[in-house]
Amino acid sequence: MNTTSASLGQLSDSTKRVGARLLAIAENRLELLTVEMQEERDRLIHALLLSLGLAILGLLTGITLSAVVVLIFWAHSPLGALLGLMALYVGGGIILYARLRQLCRDWQSFPTTIAQFRKDRLCVDQILD
Repeated sequence: MNTTSASLGQLSDSTKRVGARLLAIAENRLELLTVEMQEERDRLIHALLLSLGLAILGLLTGITLSAVVVLIFWAHSPLGALLGLMALYVGGGIILYARLRQLCRDWQSFPTTIAQFRKDRLCVDQILD
């Protein structure tokens, strides 16, 4: 009877240790996820503020440049000046659209957390096999 209770005690201790380790791993992964979420949020806010400033200054610059070009070429060909500006704006829009598509295609959210979860899964699979 002593050996049975001793082995049950060891099993209980082993189960407690495994449970404590699993909780510690889960806590670490959750902390990693929250840190990455904060970093992503900060990076996104920073990118949005920079984009907003760039858009405002670019718009003001474009308006001023357009007015200057139209005033300079008004005597020669007002329609040509406006069409030239339109072509320039369309070209810039196409370039920006292509860069935005590339950014969205290459975007990765939480890469470190996902990699860590994959490592954990492989480790658990090796232990269980």
